[in-house]
Amino acid sequence: MMESSSQHAYEPAVSFDGGDLDCGNGLLLLIRKHIDPLERGQLLEIQSTETSVESDLPAWCRMTGNELVSWTKDGKRRSFLVSKGAFASGAMRAGPIDEALEREARQRASIQIVPVAIPASLPAPSPAPSIRPLSVMGIGSWPRPRWMLQALHDHIEGRLDDAAFQASADDAVQLAIAAQLRAGVDVVTDGEQRRDSYASFVGGLLDNCQLIPLTDLLPYVDDPQAFEQELRALDVPAADVRHPAVFGPLGRSQPLAVHEMNYVRSLTALPVKVALPGPYLLTRTMWMECVSDRAYSSREALAADVVRILREELAALLAQGATLVQFDEPVLSEVVFSGTTSQRSFMCGALSEKSDPQSELAFARSLLNAVVDGFPIDRVAVHMCRGNWTADESKAMTGDYRPLVDTLAALHVGTLFLELCTPRAGEMALLKGLPDWQRIGVGLCNQKHAHVEPLDEVLRRAERAIGLFGKERVLFNPDCGFATFADAPVSGAQIAEAKLRTLAEAAAILRERHGV
Repeated sequence: MMESSSQHAYEPAVSFDGGDLDCGNGLLLLIRKHIDPLERGQLLEIQSTETSVESDLPAWCRMTGNELVSWTKDGKRRSFLVSKGAFASGAMRAGPIDEALEREARQRASIQIVPVAIPASLPAPSPAPSIRPLSVMGIGSWPRPRWMLQALHDHIEGRLDDAAFQASADDAVQLAIAAQLRAGVDVVTDGEQRRDSYASFVGGLLDNCQLIPLTDLLPYVDDPQAFEQELRALDVPAADVRHPAVFGPLGRSQPLAVHEMNYVRSLTALPVKVALPGPYLLTRTMWMECVSDRAYSSREALAADVVRILREELAALLAQGATLVQFDEPVLSEVVFSGTTSQRSFMCGALSEKSDPQSELAFARSLLNAVVDGFPIDRVAVHMCRGNWTADESKAMTGDYRPLVDTLAALHVGTLFLELCTPRAGEMALLKGLPDWQRIGVGLCNQKHAHVEPLDEVLRRAERAIGLFGKERVLFNPDCGFATFADAPVSGAQIAEAKLRTLAEAAAILRERHGV
């Protein structure tokens, strides 16, 4: 920690008083809301009376790439001057606080609990195009253009208004859809172009929830130094990946993905699949002591609201004509396969509490089945994999489906989209005992690999699946999405399109061969 100064040598652009909040109990949420809208190099003043901030704030600055410029102490009151990003002294000397900017930041940064509205009833599903056997589709995500990544960051940090962001996203979705159509898919997704990741985007849309960078979690873990080392070891831009922080009862006053689906349906008549984070994933992600326990007495209480919100969204999606809604539950693999701490950290929930595997699997089953209860079974699905934040296979989890078959069979969903191409997933035959009413979306290409799988190799794997499950139950897909995390795509758009094209070519051959 640097020595305190008698006064700051530079004027901040924005200042706020954090009172006696510590970094693990709300102060970081306020810091994040104030600093995000600033331009890089601008200064934020944080006033505090909490002693622990003296040690925690420098660690936070180091982890997030911001810079502590100076700090002062007058009795119990402390003032910290933090630069967003690296500090450039020549550009920052002078000028009083911009009162208009300060007033706008104060309004934006106040954490206010939003009343939660619960609908009296849910809409009924509308008819939608069906999905024929041996259909080809992506799992969900598609690589974003560089300009779309910039728009995502600017929108999250308050520098790009919603209208401008949605216009950019519409353009990116058009490109993603066009690539899928060229490849010859039977079912389309919007490529998750509006999302910073497959799951955390929900935190930016729900009432009483806020997105914070993964690096902001430092004060919430038992061993900050070890966690810092873990983040450095991960092959992922941790400072760019956002994590939801709950500060009040969760509500859904705006849709999570209905607007995404409606835009896709305006572009094509093909069946549309929409992916949503599953209830177990969201609960494990959102339940963090010192954050969520101020809003919920237990993880189970939080889960009840997560289930309600996902049921509301599922009903709205099906009512608007989504053919299939897929719930992503990759953390099921973390439950049974977790090994090193760095693996657990980035499976999007391992920072939260977790009991023994059987109890966790039972909890996950109960949550998912509660979400889909009463909805058409053929229009709900689950996807799981073993980690998709890096193209390096050695950094993802390994283990066959043996400890998961009973759980998958007990899920009340009509389709399972499964990772099966990578050797890390084990032998496909272990899934032979799944119920006959469950379709199997078979991973026929590895999205992590830069090369495109040869057609004869894809055909052999597809024939193996047809022999095990029957032609009526089989669908074709990659092992996972091509860009699960916006800033860490595992494939480029050209490779993604070529892989899907090979799957479509294989499907055409197999339909003719098997009379489908």
